[in-house]
Order: sequence, then C-alpha cells, then structure tokens
Amino acid sequence: MCGICGFTQAGEEDMPVLKAMCDVMAHRGPDGEGQFIQDGVALGHRRLSLIDLEGGSQPIVRPDQGFAIVFNGEIYNYQDLRAQLQAEGFAWEFRTDSDTEVLLAAYAAWGRDCLNKLRGMFAFTIWDFEARQLFCARDFFGIKPFYYTVCDGQFIFGSEIKVILEHPAYERKLNREALEQYLCFQFSALDETFFQGIFKLPAGCCMTVGLDGSCDIQRFWGPDYAFDETRSYDETVDAIDAVMRDSVRYHNVADVEVGSFLSSGIDSSYMAACLAQENPDIKTFTVGFAEYSGERDEISWAKELADKLGVQNTSKHITEEEYWASLPTVQWHMDEPSADPSAVALYFVDQIAATQVKAVLSGEGADEFFGGYRIYQTPLANAKLGGVPKGVLHAGSKVLGALHVRGANYLDRASKTPEDWYYTNACGVAFSAEERAALLREPVRSCTPQQLVAPTYAQVAGLDETTRMQYVDLYYWLVGDILLKTDKMSMAHSLESRVPFLDRPVFDLSRTIPTRYKVSDSQTKLALRDASKRAIPQDWAEKEKLGFPVPVVSWLREQRYYEEIKGWFTGPLAQEFFNTDMLVQLLDQHKAGDKDNTRKIWIVYMFLMWYRIYFVDRCKPVRAVD
Repeated sequence: MCGICGFTQAGEEDMPVLKAMCDVMAHRGPDGEGQFIQDGVALGHRRLSLIDLEGGSQPIVRPDQGFAIVFNGEIYNYQDLRAQLQAEGFAWEFRTDSDTEVLLAAYAAWGRDCLNKLRGMFAFTIWDFEARQLFCARDFFGIKPFYYTVCDGQFIFGSEIKVILEHPAYERKLNREALEQYLCFQFSALDETFFQGIFKLPAGCCMTVGLDGSCDIQRFWGPDYAFDETRSYDETVDAIDAVMRDSVRYHNVADVEVGSFLSSGIDSSYMAACLAQENPDIKTFTVGFAEYSGERDEISWAKELADKLGVQNTSKHITEEEYWASLPTVQWHMDEPSADPSAVALYFVDQIAATQVKAVLSGEGADEFFGGYRIYQTPLANAKLGGVPKGVLHAGSKVLGALHVRGANYLDRASKTPEDWYYTNACGVAFSAEERAALLREPVRSCTPQQLVAPTYAQVAGLDETTRMQYVDLYYWLVGDILLKTDKMSMAHSLESRVPFLDRPVFDLSRTIPTRYKVSDSQTKLALRDASKRAIPQDWAEKEKLGFPVPVVSWLREQRYYEEIKGWFTGPLAQEFFNTDMLVQLLDQHKAGDKDNTRKIWIVYMFLMWYRIYFVDRCKPVRAVD
C-alpha cells in the first residue's frame, strides 16, 4: 500500500514539483520515497513497506527491459506469477523479492493480458521506454484509487486528488454537476470529480497515455452473473467457506504482521475467525459509541467473540467531542466531500490499529457479493403485491403519503421496478432530484440519479430485481462510498486495509449463487451466514447488520449542534450554493422530531466543510485529534 504520482512533459527542472506531489501524500507511505524523471516522464512514489522490506523501493526502473513502474496495492499471488514466468522461460532477471517487480515482469511478458492474471488490489503506471507511452490500470472493484487530469496536453496522475492540486498546471475549479449528483448519492458519483477536469479511472479499466496527453481508456474486466442451478444449498455453503478461507490465506501474505477489524457483524467476525485459524496470535480492533448504543455496543460483542476465538482485541469508545473535532481532518483526507458518518468511525479504528500493525483485514464487499443489505429484500416483499395493479399501488402510496401514514414508500416501490427508484443505499434518505432542484440556487439541471445509473441497469436487464440492484451497487455504492472511505481513512494513518471478500475467486463464486440462496423475506446473506457458522458461533452468524451505529441522529437534536450547523447553513458559503431557508427548515424539522433529516443535513454540512478546506482555506486543517 503506497501512493503514486507523476506527469508527462517533465524535465529535470520539475523535480521540486514532483517532490511536492510526493510530500502531500506522505501519510500514504512514511517508509520511503522515490522520484524518477527521464525522457519527458516524471514518476513519484511514497512507500508503506509490507513485502520485501529491504528491496522493494519504487519507482522500479529497468532500462535493460525497457520499463519503469510505480505501483499502489498488493498482488497476493505474486509468488505464483513469478513461478509461472520462470516456468515459461521468460527472460527476466529478478533483482527484488517484491510483488511490484513481478507485476512489471508480468506486463513485460503478457502486456495488458497480465491484468486478468492478477489477484489483488492495484493502481499502477508503467512507462514503456520504447513505445514512449504510459500504461495505467485500476483493479477489478476499484479498491485502490487512481485520479488523473490533462492540462494543455500534460497528463498528471496521483493516488489522491490533493497530489494533482500540487501541480502548477492545474487550476482548481468546482464541478457543479458533481455537487448536484452528490446531493442525491451522498458521495461523488461521476467519473469527473468535484474538481473540474480531474477524473477517476473507473474500476476494471486501463488506459494508454501518450506524451501529448492523449488517453485511450479500455475496460479489461466487468462483473457478470451465471447462476449455477445444479449446485445444492449445502454445496454452496461448502464452496463459500472454502473460497473465503483461501482468500484470507492469500490476504495474509506479508513480511509484517496482519491484523483484523472485528465488529458485531458477520463479515468481520467470519473473516477474523478465518485469520485466527491461520495465525492464532492475531490482533483485532474495534470502536464503538457505548453511551448511545443501547444495551450492547460493538465493543461488547467484539470482546466476547475475541475471547471465544482466543485472540487479542483492542477497542476504543469514540467520544462525542472526538467525533466532531475529527470532521475537518476526515474531509481533507477524503479529497471529495463524503456524507457517510461512518467514515469517522473508520478513521478512529484505523488509528488504533496503526499503533500495533501495518495491515488489517476488513469486511467490505460481503454485502454486495452475498446479498447483505436489507433493501435487497424489497423485491421479494413487493412480489407479494404482484396481483395488485401498479396504478392502484401508486395511487395508494400518494394517499398514505399525504396523510403521513407509514407504508407509503412500500406501496410506491411496489408499483415500480428498481430502475425507477433504486440507485444506491442513499435513495429515500438523501435528496431527490426534485428536492435538489429546489435546494440549489443555480442548478445545472444534470440528469436524475435514475438516468445516471440506467445504462448500468441495462447491462443486466434480464436478471432478477435483487441482482440488478447488487450490480448497480458494485459500480456506484461500493466503489464510490465504501471503498473510498476504506482507502482514505486507513491511509490517513499509514495503514494498509485489505479486503478478502473483494477477491476475484470470491466474486467468481458469488456470481454463480442464485438469489434465493442470498436473500429471503426474513433474512439476508443466507448462504454466507451458514458458511460462517464453520468458524464463529451461531449467535454472531445470525446477527442483524448494524454497520457503524453512529449517533448523529440524536446529536443533531441537541441545541449546541443545532446552533453550530445553523451557523453554517445561514453563512456566506451556504448562501453561495443553497436556498438557506430550506436548509434551516430541514434543521428545525429534525430538531423538533417531526422528521429524521439526518442524512440530508449531513450531506450539506460535509460539503460546506469540504469546500471551505479546499476552495477557501486551501490547506490541510490543523489536526484536532491524535
């Protein structure tokens, strides 16, 4: 896990620029740095050393082979690939024991075809001396970020947006279309970021870049589904357990100790238990909000399971003051505004983990692969009303909505297909397209969220409704919210976060599992839960999903936070973008308990904080918590 950057049209006089780009992402790699400028190309790297601690420094430059590379991520099967290269007689003299050099050799041997041989997470750039072009790629699911821009023919890239902002060729300007979509999604949903002209290379894509800045982007992998109806439920459970144990084994490959997060949920519990069977001395880490979490919080569940597994557990109760004080630092590290309150919880659990280990396993991806979100049960519930005409359901939802009676949303969704209403987990709690048009002072009238995700739905039009929802989440929610905060919050503390569920063999199995083995009317992640019982007690395997239960709902009803956010919502920044009367109304409704407007309030509040950091102050906020 590292940080990479670089640009074209570079000369030796640009070394201070390249150094500044590396320095601003020093948190991604405190163990070393390297710069390379030659033939018009600059490559920079910050290193967090986990494999080949002595010999794996970057950039790796091999003039004898005609290539140089900067790489962020881990190739877990690099030893297998190295053996394959040697068995095939590929002429490459390995000078390190690093996965980076194996990746470079694999590209030299197989070209773009090497990508589908990789097992891991990656974002990298390779300079081809002979072709005089760059080859860039981002992993299958978008675990690692890759940002780029082209300014007057100069290609500039980095692991974080703030890296590109250090380059004098880029002039920062807000992308108002990104703001418009953010109000509905709660994260940056477009390929073009909040910074006009800076883009994200999509997951599963690669691109060839010329010295003139020309970019040819191609997709090398995309998810698809082929349900295996011949495999029994019990056989499916066996297959899940086998592939997860194999994935955890590969994700434990490192020359340093690998720990694990541990919450009350099935995903991290199962994963940690599998890791404990590989290494009984593992360390696990947990955070919680005890005073707001009822009878049992995350920490009490995690400690009990850690005791049962016989592993160490370090925990922290995040105080109210710590949470609020950390917000500016979190938004700076995120690069773009993020309205997911659990990003702060991740910030703190990464912080405590980084004091003891350099890498941790985390449970992201299980919900999207195995049907973990309760909203995936909606099509099953809707099917019970299949005999009622859609028009009657829609009319009934309008009547109940006007009377403020529960059930209006249920009838409304039952009258539609997922394409009509579902775009991510934020739908229904974030702003609708109509609400954002009323909220914005100068709307750019971009497409609706449904229109934005429609082409993705079209790719799986023949599949069942739940699978179509999962597919959309792979392209939007997973990469835009879940994985982004996973990367940025762990890297804020120079910690590598590894995600065993997001392994190609795991997906290759999950894509064959029929929906009826994933969700039912009464339960989610059916087969995964039964697989997890091979490693964890039944009580944990059958627990409801909590996520990080951050108590923002109650905090926003306290007078001091109401006043603080009202100051933001009526200030000059808010007046530049929003109808402030509508913002105050959202606050008042929430404080009075008339409506839960938490998500909408947080979306605007985080945008305003982020905008002040990046467009007004233009500097990293003073660290409020350590």
